[in-house]
Amino acid sequence: MEIIREIDNYISNGKPLYLALGNFDGVHRGHQKLIAELVNRAKANQGRAAAFIFEPHPAKVLNPERAPKMLAAPERQAELFQDAGLDVLIYNAFTRDIACWSPDEFVEKILVKRLQVQEAFVGFNYSFGHKGAGTPQLLEQLGSKYNFKVNIIAPVEVDGEVVSSSLVRQALERGDIDFARRMLGYYPMIEGQVIQGERRGSTIGFPTANLGISADLNVPAKGVYAARAVIGNNTYKAAVNIGSKPTFHAEYPVSVEAHLLDFKEDIYGKQLRLFFIQKIRDEQKFNGIDELVQQINLDRLQAKQIVSLS
Repeated sequence: MEIIREIDNYISNGKPLYLALGNFDGVHRGHQKLIAELVNRAKANQGRAAAFIFEPHPAKVLNPERAPKMLAAPERQAELFQDAGLDVLIYNAFTRDIACWSPDEFVEKILVKRLQVQEAFVGFNYSFGHKGAGTPQLLEQLGSKYNFKVNIIAPVEVDGEVVSSSLVRQALERGDIDFARRMLGYYPMIEGQVIQGERRGSTIGFPTANLGISADLNVPAKGVYAARAVIGNNTYKAAVNIGSKPTFHAEYPVSVEAHLLDFKEDIYGKQLRLFFIQKIRDEQKFNGIDELVQQINLDRLQAKQIVSLS
């Protein structure tokens, strides 16, 4: 898959372009349905399957204090798109000038003059142009005006609810990994570099990898989780604690610590991915080290069982 930064760097190869439009936060099952239809259509017509995404998320430019945390970093998003069969991924900077474009201006400048799209694919709730005034139905009208087809993809439902990035975030915020997984179509994942922590885990026999997580990423609720930890090409079972260490601190920033089972290597500075399988328990404050160690032993056993069965 080709990744292009800024639309001015896009060069047509002469094949018709089939284009997905949206933010695609998390590339959840609704997005996957859209991309699958896009890819199939492009292949059937010897075209290129592409997606156009503004980066950063428009809300981070227009309302940064209200901008949602992302379900996947751009690198992870690109990986999911590649797995779905996309040929081209175009990222373009979102600016306040672009935010002032009318829906017609956006279509004419980006889809028609720059990309010369054959067909556009959008979700049922897609919006574009100044203050989100553009709707899928308006895009259809503009498609007729500029001679390209528009495909509006119907929603996907899980347990009677329409799959959305907002519902995935809400599920993670309450620690409901199973519901988030069913909406995403894969296990929720966060990643970051292993950084120096307090090293308390090593002193009590349970060394942990402390993850440096981007402030823009959505992290599951406080608690202990069973997870798969991936370092390079190697995968390990893990018990992950997300919390503020109430046993040792009255106040402490939320941290992500992964105890990798049957693992003793030094991984400081390496990239670590955590795929969350199931929440084991809520965060607790213990009366002392002995009580904490006893609970960690139980958490390890439970995490090992859960990951083995997943």
